Formats: sequence, structure tokens, C-alpha cells
Amino acid sequence: MPSNSGSKLVCMISGGIDSPVAAYRMMRRGARIVFVHFSGYPYTDQEEIGHVEEIVEILSGYQLYTKLYIVPFGKIQKGIATTLEIPAKLRVVLYRRMMLRIADQISYKNQAKGIVTGDSFGQVASQTPENLFAIHDVTKIPIYQPLISFDKNEIIDIAEKIGTFEISKLPCKDTCSMFSPKNPEIKAAVKDVERVEKYLKIKSLVKGALSDTKVIYF
Repeated sequence: MPSNSGSKLVCMISGGIDSPVAAYRMMRRGARIVFVHFSGYPYTDQEEIGHVEEIVEILSGYQLYTKLYIVPFGKIQKGIATTLEIPAKLRVVLYRRMMLRIADQISYKNQAKGIVTGDSFGQVASQTPENLFAIHDVTKIPIYQPLISFDKNEIIDIAEKIGTFEISKLPCKDTCSMFSPKNPEIKAAVKDVERVEKYLKIKSLVKGALSDTKVIYF
């Protein structure tokens, strides 16, 4: 479909392979994409952000102009990881729920009609059906997952085609691998997640991250 012919969507983007391809697929359907990157800084270096900026610059060629929100997420991750009442196995689900809450607020600010993610069914612990259900429970906004049935080779083929793969494969300490447990939960229950989230000041954490967020224009 023609560029920018559809509604505005927010895409949660990392420096990895999958999320840039997810954004590209939605752009091809006419969506205008607003990018949101959750940076692990100061626990990751600026190289991670640099990779994301390069990827977004490539993707911005598929639409008229582009905004990239850089959300500082490292302190939230550390806060979750060091809260003794929270089992280590639930950290990944909690990280993703916090990311989605923040993306939800950015979507509202930009009058976006949904959130795009690079999830692929069962590829990693956060992408099991049970964990996706627990993560998505924090928002009512539609979640678009254009790669949900793709295997890795299919995703890589598209990444190579659009020119993001060479950047995504570069070694880099990223947010997703930071403070991650050795054995993450693969079948999280919403009630269990909500129980341990009571030990977090969620509204304050979201507000703080948003207030420190930077916006880059392409």
C-alpha cells in the first residue's frame, strides 16, 4: 500500500534483527511508524543506541519523516532485578510489561492506533503464548505482530533485503540481555505477575522514564 496511507503506529525497536523487519512489514501496509527504543544505558554503552539510530535512518526511507523515542530503561530493569520479593524467573515478563506500559503512553501522545512488536511465536521465553498473554494484559491498545508465524531464516532474508541485517548482527550489549535470569519463566500467570508487581512503584517508574526520554527526528 502507498506510504503513510494508513494510521500511525508505535513500534518497539531494538538493535536486533526482528523488530526492524516488523516495522518494515507494517510500513509496506501503509502505516506511519513512530519508533520507541528502550535503552539499557547507563548499564549498556552508547553503541547500542548508535545501532538503533542507523537502523531507523534506513527505515525512515520508507516514510516521509520519522520520530525515534529513546527511553532510559536500565534503572527500571535494575530496580526489578534487585527487588528481593520478585522471583528472578519473572523478570523478563515484568520488563516487557513495563516497556508496553511506556509504549502505551507514547502511543497516546502520538495518537497512534496500535503498537508493533517483533515477536515470533515461541522464539524466546517472552514469546510463548502464556507469556505474551501476560505481557499484553497491561494494555488495551491493539498489538500488531507481523512476524508472529515467521521463522528466523525468513526474518533474516527480509532484513538482508532492506539493509538492516549487517547492523543488527554486530556484537552489542543490548537491553534485552541485561539483568536476565538464567532460567526465565515460560508460562507466566497474570495473577502471579500482578502479585509481585505490587512491590514496584509502577506509575512513578513510568513517569520517570517518560520524563527522561529523548526524541530524535529523521
